[in-house]
Amino acid sequence: MPDSATATASAPPIDDEVALRELARARERLLEQVHHRIVGQAEVIDLLLVCLFGGGHGLFVGVPGLAKTLLVSSLAEALHLEFSRIQFTPDLMPADITGSEVLEDDPGTGRRRFRFVPGPVFCNLLLADEINRTPPKTQAALLQSMQERRVTAGGGTYELPPPFHVFATQNPIEQEGTYALPEAQLDRFMLQIVVRYPDAEAERQIVAMGSPSTAPLQPVLTPEQLIAHQQLVRRIPVPPSVVDHVVAILRASRPNEAECPGEVRGLLRWGAGPRAGQQLLVAAQARAALQGRAAVTVHDVRSLAGPVLEHRLVRSFTAESRGIGSTEIMTKILAAVPA
Repeated sequence: MPDSATATASAPPIDDEVALRELARARERLLEQVHHRIVGQAEVIDLLLVCLFGGGHGLFVGVPGLAKTLLVSSLAEALHLEFSRIQFTPDLMPADITGSEVLEDDPGTGRRRFRFVPGPVFCNLLLADEINRTPPKTQAALLQSMQERRVTAGGGTYELPPPFHVFATQNPIEQEGTYALPEAQLDRFMLQIVVRYPDAEAERQIVAMGSPSTAPLQPVLTPEQLIAHQQLVRRIPVPPSVVDHVVAILRASRPNEAECPGEVRGLLRWGAGPRAGQQLLVAAQARAALQGRAAVTVHDVRSLAGPVLEHRLVRSFTAESRGIGSTEIMTKILAAVPA
């Protein structure tokens, strides 16, 4: 049993206890608003909220017609965030995302000058719709904004308004006209959220409902309140044993490390890096906070290891030829790391 000094040090401040209750209430109100338009998909929405309150970016993977776009736009409306949507197409150019400089006359001097016109990335919530239908050159236009929350164009650097999140939808790469996202792009996403077909009861409701409701949603949080909740998430205590568990999972995912289990070693070319570990820890903090808990557990980490790490694993030819996916490999990794 920990002594009183240790227990006091690990306990959240009183203000944070109040903030945790407020966050739990905000979560319930958000779910209520989103479910005005989205039927079912409880796990998908839970992961979306983990990503949002963890301050990360999310990649939604699924076939067309599963309401991925509607879910993200509904969330933006319920949060009163400035929302932009970009439809990624083969002819989309980087400047169509970040913005560009235009030449104009200066009425004061009569001279011509360049003026930067911001692109749709200058918003709070950017929906990159069907991100893998545009070539990697254009996909890379999001790299700096997703990592640094800023854009460099025409010799100038411009800050993006906080909060800033990118939620992208991706069609399965087996479909026609898709480009695989580069590893550097995938690594910018905190979570990969797989959107599957609804169960029979939810699908019955969706079909009977016809078109989704167009009634406006009630804003639940302001951008400033969202930022405050995200800061609270980062203050959730993380025991050293949980950090050790995250590191153990990371090292078990790397084929060149001694900790990698033998049955996994031949299935991977690259494993997860330190950035993945940082994001796994933050996601675990967000999961704990959204459930009203003031400490992160190993169970939080293991529950989110798949969504955080699977898209960062680079499979070997052996795995691809045998049809062994990242989900199956992640299961083997977790089985080799004791809870």
